[in-house]
Amino acid sequence: MTLDIVTLADRPDLAPLLDEDFDGAWPQFMLWDPMGAVYYNTAHDLYPEFVFAAVDPADPGRAVARAYAVPLRWTEPELPDGGWDRVIQRATIQRLTGATPNIVSAIEICIRPDRRGSGLSGLMLTAMREAVGKLGYDTLVAPVRPSGKHTQPDLPMTEYVTRVRPDGLPVDPWLRVHVRAGGRIERVAPRSMAITGTLADWRRWTGLPFDTSGPVHVPGALVPVLCDVAHDHAVYVEPNVWVRHRL
Repeated sequence: MTLDIVTLADRPDLAPLLDEDFDGAWPQFMLWDPMGAVYYNTAHDLYPEFVFAAVDPADPGRAVARAYAVPLRWTEPELPDGGWDRVIQRATIQRLTGATPNIVSAIEICIRPDRRGSGLSGLMLTAMREAVGKLGYDTLVAPVRPSGKHTQPDLPMTEYVTRVRPDGLPVDPWLRVHVRAGGRIERVAPRSMAITGTLADWRRWTGLPFDTSGPVHVPGALVPVLCDVAHDHAVYVEPNVWVRHRL
């Protein structure tokens, strides 16, 4: 497969392509994580060397994949329970205070829906690893959203992450890509992403009734959404898995 994988620092003209053709890449409710807006509304301008676009030379007017990362300073011995949300929060605060980053965290690697299953995710991860290393960082971390976990929403992530194939690699396809690339699974981030909304919000996002209090299984969610009819809200707290890449 021949692809051009470049950063927006090198090809700022590709930025518009990263907002096209990716509809349906993520469940609708995931677009409402409040920390996501903090990052994505500024990433192209503030972090162009950490924003990646993959273009097929045979179809240069469309991106086939995109990837995002962010630099931050992290000196604590363990990566945070807060995962994705915490990384964005920390990076944003540190940029305002002038802290010097010492690691980079992946934020997203997304393949255009019609090009999934062709090995693009591994290519994007490799490109990110190489680019981060060339910028002088020795560590890339990722709050990984296991791609198969949504099929077992009631299984705790702490159990899911231990499941391996006979060859010792993770059962989960996306975790397996990271491990094959040299990543090491460190721990679960139990509250990596938190999304809240009124019941009307959740009905609009999912098409489900949300009319009974308790856990609700939502397509694409890694764990059940907790619904509270009396108080008119529902909460989704997504666990992810921290993977560390030494570069």
